[in-house]
Amino acid sequence: MSRRRIPRLLGAALGAAVLGLTPAVAAAAPTPAAPSPAAAAPAAANAATGTQPYASYWYPNTILGWDPATDPDARFNRARVRLQPRTADPALKANPNARAGEGKIASLVSFGPTSNNPSQGSTDPNYYAFGYWQYVDKLVFWGGSAGEGLILAPNPTVIDAAHRNGVKVYGTVFFPPAAYGGQLQWVRDFVQKSGSRYPVADKLVQAAQYYGFDGWFINQETGGGDSALAGQVRDLMQYTKAQSATEFMWYDAMTESGSVSWQNALTGANDTFLQDGAKRTSDSMFLNFNWSAGGLDSSRTLARGLGRGEYELYSGIDTESNGYNTGVDWNTLFPAGKPHTTSLGLYRPEWTWKSATDRADYLAKDARYWVGANNDPSNTSTSSSWKGLASYVAESTPVTAKPFVTNFSSGEGDFYSAAGTRVATGGWNNLSLQDVPPTYHWLVESTGSKVTPSVDFADAYEGGSSLRLTGTPSAVNTVRLYQSRLPVAADTKLSVVLKTPAAGATRLAAAVSFTDAPTTFTTLDLGATTGTGWERRTLDLSAYAGRTIAQIGLRTTGTGSAYDLRIGQLAVYDGAVDAPAAPTGLTVLGAADVVAGSSQSLRLAWTPSTGGNVHHYELYRRNADGTRSYLGATPSDAYFVNRLDRAGTEASTTVEVEAVSTEYGRSTVATTTVPWTGTPPTGTNLALGRPATASGQCNTDEGPAKAVNGTVNGGNSDKWCALTSSKWLEVDLGSAKPLTKFVVKHAQAGGESASFNTRDFSVQVRSAATDPWTTVATVTGNTAGTTTHPVTTTARYVRLVVTKPTQGTDPAARIYEFETWGA
Repeated sequence: MSRRRIPRLLGAALGAAVLGLTPAVAAAAPTPAAPSPAAAAPAAANAATGTQPYASYWYPNTILGWDPATDPDARFNRARVRLQPRTADPALKANPNARAGEGKIASLVSFGPTSNNPSQGSTDPNYYAFGYWQYVDKLVFWGGSAGEGLILAPNPTVIDAAHRNGVKVYGTVFFPPAAYGGQLQWVRDFVQKSGSRYPVADKLVQAAQYYGFDGWFINQETGGGDSALAGQVRDLMQYTKAQSATEFMWYDAMTESGSVSWQNALTGANDTFLQDGAKRTSDSMFLNFNWSAGGLDSSRTLARGLGRGEYELYSGIDTESNGYNTGVDWNTLFPAGKPHTTSLGLYRPEWTWKSATDRADYLAKDARYWVGANNDPSNTSTSSSWKGLASYVAESTPVTAKPFVTNFSSGEGDFYSAAGTRVATGGWNNLSLQDVPPTYHWLVESTGSKVTPSVDFADAYEGGSSLRLTGTPSAVNTVRLYQSRLPVAADTKLSVVLKTPAAGATRLAAAVSFTDAPTTFTTLDLGATTGTGWERRTLDLSAYAGRTIAQIGLRTTGTGSAYDLRIGQLAVYDGAVDAPAAPTGLTVLGAADVVAGSSQSLRLAWTPSTGGNVHHYELYRRNADGTRSYLGATPSDAYFVNRLDRAGTEASTTVEVEAVSTEYGRSTVATTTVPWTGTPPTGTNLALGRPATASGQCNTDEGPAKAVNGTVNGGNSDKWCALTSSKWLEVDLGSAKPLTKFVVKHAQAGGESASFNTRDFSVQVRSAATDPWTTVATVTGNTAGTTTHPVTTTARYVRLVVTKPTQGTDPAARIYEFETWGA
């Protein structure tokens, strides 16, 4: 017996939309009271108070009152990266079974909640930092709920990352079933007319154009409609298509009769939502999950008969619960030796992150999902029915113009580096700062034992990660990284920044191939290092002027000895590295106390650099000793600083912004002054809300940020938990401060059994990242749920080291709060 609908509802805490629900088996979302026009928009006072900006969401009637000129969060929600062109050379595809130019992939992803979704990332490194853009054609920013808002605009961070990789991004319009709070009136509000105009459609276009994304996914699952209402929904999309470039993807739910009836195919009951005679209604259709061989075959035939292509149909598979353990009829969708039947629609691929226990587990699961069990897109052989999506869809690349620079930054990390210097410790995520990931993840060619490439989060030249090559190669290894189409001019250079654990021969060469012989590599030796720090090698490509680079990689020699090397940056550019013009007019739009007299959050804005060659801007505070502390980075002209700490009793703090060019040159700075009022409190938990890192975490909901969030009553997940062999939690206080005591709240403080209270631990401090740790408190035999440890010391960095995590043999450390008190 086949399922018609998927009996699953995403938890209300995530506020996400649901496809193909069976109302009888899921709890209904609350039906909200009729929202006022301002219900889904932040108050204008937010700008003045400097509070956290959030991604936009609305109901049909509330979006009518939205105006970016008066929405204080709007400026912070604008993406800055334009959709990049991309290309694919079939001769360079990794997998021999994959096809280029046939079935595509649309990915429906919930990156966060509908409400309270920070606009520009956060200090939590635990984030779905997706890195397989080369296989995706469209990304739907999945969400919306009856209790929060039905129309959800994507975060600018996701738009920036997707566009940098040539992937289109859609927001979501969600009308839920009545059992989940859906109201047919909302659909009627959506299609309301004013003369010949559809006012809500006009706002959808305005939001997409202002925020910089590409279209909308329409998910209409509210029952009770009739053919007239269905026609109005169809007409609204046709009206929008006729006057703008805004795209639509239609979900197979509402039919032309107005009823909600999942067809699992393109049929005569829903085809006018794709094409209505000569009128283009939507750009693509997401077919519900219970498709069949006959249904997809007839869908292809009908699409062609309408003058549309079968690859504009995305046959859905639901991986929310089981990920790559989901059963899929791959041979029907992507038959071996035959053209693809349709494209593929993925529902909730972030299962790989949601189900992971830590970052390493997530990366392993994500690789298994996208490139298969062998972590090699060229070899997807496995006994599992899930071979990996690289087995079917060939890679695309946006590396088609110079300059091309990658620091192998995934858009998250446990620290932040700038030009080889670690300028901040503590976790962060911001996909606007993600680099184009390698096209081939990972593709190593050798006749002997191979090196293992990985994204390394322990060191970085720029951002929070680098490329690491480890192993014991017994023969030459060619690591194919990027497919490209980069023309070589007389002044073109290839630059590599690398680091070795000891001075000496790198046994490494840059490897490039050209479009006239795309599988033949030319190598340029990188020589020897003089020390253990980051070193740059700049290679002249003028001998290849007039040719076009088709691939960029690395080649190692094979000596049979251990190999460990990091690549911090790989760049192809013309001439000298350009420094951008400086930004101007740095201004504080608003400020809000975090701790009165001691710390505050800020909304900052500036006038962008002239010239258009800026990759991103970095913000710093200037310290009394002349050093700088990193505050954040963005490609935008506005940024929210979640916390600026006062140093002692200073009357004001200088904040700086500098531009970083697309070639990673740096500008002079623009500055502004942030005044302080009042007297700093003598007793403050200085760790509250500060960047925190740790040796690991038990699962995605128990990261180090939970130990400095100020609460212990949020349930069992309101804690830092670790199962690593060494267990430590570190907090960066921002600057060196006088400290008076530490308070540690163990398992019992959060409501767990006293048997889980930490038995043996110590507290360490240091004032600089290069200083040794000094132990200021050591505890053995503790049984209490809360412990207090008076100290007299000054430090910027504080660390809790757990040596015996519980009273018995349970191996998990459980810390609900790690408080650091001082002035």
